[in-house]
Amino acid sequence: MGRLNKHLKNRKQSGFTLIEILVAMAIFALIAVGSVTMLTAVSAQNELSDERMQALQTMQRAMLIIERDFLQMVPRKTRVEGDVSDILVFAGEFEFESESDGIGFVRSGWHNPQLTLRRSTLQSVAYRTQNKELQRLYSTYVDNVIGFEPKVRVLLEGIESVSFEYLDKFDKKNFEWIEAEPVEELPIAVAIIIKSEVYGEIRREFKVRR
Repeated sequence: MGRLNKHLKNRKQSGFTLIEILVAMAIFALIAVGSVTMLTAVSAQNELSDERMQALQTMQRAMLIIERDFLQMVPRKTRVEGDVSDILVFAGEFEFESESDGIGFVRSGWHNPQLTLRRSTLQSVAYRTQNKELQRLYSTYVDNVIGFEPKVRVLLEGIESVSFEYLDKFDKKNFEWIEAEPVEELPIAVAIIIKSEVYGEIRREFKVRR
């Protein structure tokens, strides 16, 4: 009986030692640090994925706008400073105050349901780069008054430069891409070359002349 009481007393007095408690706290601390590090890494990866997805969607949207404009290029002359110009496509270095190349023309297919708006379905558009932005210039009317400033829409950011080329035909079999310049007739095709900080060089080609 005395031995049993002594054994019970020893069990009641037994417990964790200071070293065991410190070891347990250290283990829990390591687990907590690891969990926080993992959560931070996952969160950063999700943010990076969201940014890349958003950038990709912006690029796709810009390419759709560019494709729509270039595929609907039409041989429509415009007024420059009040006078009718024979130039159908304005293109070249620093055109439209671009920091690289610029290009401007008239496109068709501008939606005007049942002609309810006081404008035609034609639209003057231009492309340029400024402040590392690919900008689309446009106006409500093809022929605008002297001093009119076009509206500006930023399509892409982080753009180093943009350039344009025409597909030229020398004879029945030979074709060659040449540097774009002002022309009095529509080119066979137009290429746009975009140098992006994110995607590198992007080249798209569009058939213009039908």
